[in-house]
Amino acid sequence: MPRSQRNDNFIDKSFTVMADIILKMLPATKKEKEAFAYYRDGMSAQGDGEYAEALDNYYEALKLEDDDYDRSYILYNIGLIHASNGEHDRALGYYHQALELNPRLPQALNNVAVIFHYQGEMAKEAGNDDQAEKLYQQAAEYWKRAIRVAPNNYIEAQNWLKTTGRSQIDVYF
Repeated sequence: MPRSQRNDNFIDKSFTVMADIILKMLPATKKEKEAFAYYRDGMSAQGDGEYAEALDNYYEALKLEDDDYDRSYILYNIGLIHASNGEHDRALGYYHQALELNPRLPQALNNVAVIFHYQGEMAKEAGNDDQAEKLYQQAAEYWKRAIRVAPNNYIEAQNWLKTTGRSQIDVYF
C-alpha cells in the first residue's frame, strides 16, 4: 500500500489530504504528479525513520522528475539520509549534485559545511592539524555561502566564523 494511503495519525492524515488536493489541482502532467507523489511518500517515510523506503521513493521520483529545482530537493533529501547513516562521502556527493542544480540551496550548503567541520574535528583528534585546517577552511567557505543566501540562519556557524577569525563580516543579518 502506498504511504499516501496510510493514515497513521491526525497530522499525517491532514498532510496527505492537503497534498492530494494540491496534487489534483496542480496544472501538471501525469508524470510530474507521479514524481511529486513519490517525493511526498519519500518525505513521509523519512520523517518516520523508514530510510530504505524513503530512498526507494526518492529514486523513483528522480527517474520521473525533469525540473532541476525539484530534483535538487530530492537529491538533498537523499543526502540527508546518507548523512544520518554516517555515510558522509555519499552524502557529500548528493549534496554537491543538489548544489549543481540549485546553487542557492542553503540547507545543502550548510550540511556540506557541517560534514567538513566534523571531518576537520576528526583530523584534529588524529593529530593531523594541516588536514584539519584545510577541512575547517572548506567548512567556512560553505557556511559563508549558506549565510549569504539565508542571513538570518546558521547563527552558530556565524559565531564560529567570527570567533575563529574566518570571517571579517561582523553581522550577517
